[in-house]
Amino acid sequence: MDLSGLKVMVIDDSNTIRRSAEIFLGQAGCQVLLAEDGFDALAKIADHHPDVIFVDIMMPRLDGYQTCALIKKNPRLAATPVIMLSSKDGLFDRARGRMVGSDEYLTKPFTKNSLLKTVAEHAPKRAG
Repeated sequence: MDLSGLKVMVIDDSNTIRRSAEIFLGQAGCQVLLAEDGFDALAKIADHHPDVIFVDIMMPRLDGYQTCALIKKNPRLAATPVIMLSSKDGLFDRARGRMVGSDEYLTKPFTKNSLLKTVAEHAPKRAG
């Protein structure tokens, strides 16, 4: 799967999740931006305008729901797909994610295939 040139941000307080996402996405040709929490991410998002954002739900300081809501409230970022990451695959989490504007929900640990498929589904369509 060729996703070259896409900017994908992964916001997760787990170093393992960030590393595996970085490896999988890098192999597919993505430019990967990493952040440890919502505050760290918001500054980077403003500077780099990623095409797709993955955000962990459970994080210190600013959780995934708050981070997603802030991204979606910004008119310049509102169209950016935000995919929630969680180790819990609960209906409540999915519903709450939808309420703050998330576009998709991916359960951790994810596989390389599920991660790349999710990016491909939500990446801006390129003129071909």
